[in-house]
Amino acid sequence: MLELSELRDREGVFRDRADAGVRLAELIEAHERPSHPLVLALPAGGVPVAAPVAKKLDGELDVAVASKITLPWNTEVGYGAVAFDGSVLLNDAMLRSAGLDHDEVDRGIAVTRAKVERRVRSLRAGCGPFVLEGRTVIVVDDGIASGYTVRVVLAALRALRPARLVVAVPTAPLRSVRELEGSVDALYVANVRTGASFAVASAYRRWYDVDEEEALAILALRRGGGP
Repeated sequence: MLELSELRDREGVFRDRADAGVRLAELIEAHERPSHPLVLALPAGGVPVAAPVAKKLDGELDVAVASKITLPWNTEVGYGAVAFDGSVLLNDAMLRSAGLDHDEVDRGIAVTRAKVERRVRSLRAGCGPFVLEGRTVIVVDDGIASGYTVRVVLAALRALRPARLVVAVPTAPLRSVRELEGSVDALYVANVRTGASFAVASAYRRWYDVDEEEALAILALRRGGGP
């Protein structure tokens, strides 16, 4: 794991997601210079972070859609995630503590798969399937909390045989970083935090929920060769 040591355990270190993307790109450039990498954002919040990373590294910007599977009574808490290819990763410990039965879990997976399929159609309209063999792929989000969404995406991407699979995020707790390290070729986390509590939003001075319209506008600009 590579980090910006001066940002360790600090909050409010990024002005916004675009600023975080610039800092992240500088961190990557300090350690490697990939040739025209594929930068895959986790939408929607990862798109404004990934856009300056793709620009700085002269890479291609796209999205790897995934979504957490949430508890029926609390949509902020996830017990797993679904990736763009329909694959599922479940948090068995969370399932045991939540006491969900098989039917509830199956319904949660089905609802989340439908959401992921809709977002793939929206955010990747006109794009073909990923062709990753021989390429460096950099997966970018605005932060990692539990890491399940990133992990299900990494498993789906690894099956497509990229030459190099990298994760780059502005902020994450050390516990999640440690769990991810063995599943990627490189892991960049600008702001690592070791405290008992963690929130992605607290790394940013300006935080809001990115909607699909904003993500689509950024993607269209980058795909069209804009600045």
